[in-house]
Amino acid sequence: MINVFIGYDPREAVAYSVLAHSIHKRASMPVSIAPLRLSELKSVLTRQRHPLQSTDFSFSRFLTPFLSGYSGWSVFMDCDMLMLEDIAELYALRDERYAVMVAKHNHVPKESVKFLDQPQTAYNKKNWSSVMLFNNARCRALSPEYVNRASGLELHQFKWLEDDNSIGQIPARWNHLVGYNERSKDAALVHYTLGGPYFDEFRECEYADDWRRELQDMLYVEQRR
Repeated sequence: MINVFIGYDPREAVAYSVLAHSIHKRASMPVSIAPLRLSELKSVLTRQRHPLQSTDFSFSRFLTPFLSGYSGWSVFMDCDMLMLEDIAELYALRDERYAVMVAKHNHVPKESVKFLDQPQTAYNKKNWSSVMLFNNARCRALSPEYVNRASGLELHQFKWLEDDNSIGQIPARWNHLVGYNERSKDAALVHYTLGGPYFDEFRECEYADDWRRELQDMLYVEQRR
């Protein structure tokens, strides 16, 4: 069983549903998917929303090891994504030498705002935390108490680890940044980090047609004749 946690924001509810559908549709082994809804985490995540927090799941993602009982491996991903390959291939990349595994982008955004006029913040290791393979037993530092008090940079720059040697690498195809990375047939998981095609402003972004096809496939119901 592959345990997947997806960041959830009610402003992008359709994005969560389409991503979950795209994962199940292509999976070659059982997958359990849980949305990180703040309404369901009130007793655990008690920190106040930060002015620079652009989504509801900016911090909740770091509760993944706790919610997994600090056991086994779990996958986290932002909701503004679309799976184009079998998630079992991503899961097969896990390596016990590491506490967490990510696509190590050198991402320096040029814009100051993104979808829904949310602030675009530049920092070292930008977007590394948007897809993470957690080796849960080695991530006990991510207790609810720590996640509630740590700064955004402490969390997103992985300062809760002993050093960067605990961070493993996954291929960039598993976190393809739409609008930044050149379009590629090799992209396995595309990330609409500026804004997905469900927002009017980004209706014609790259991979928009792929997302709309997935939406229609999800909505399909065979009618009786």
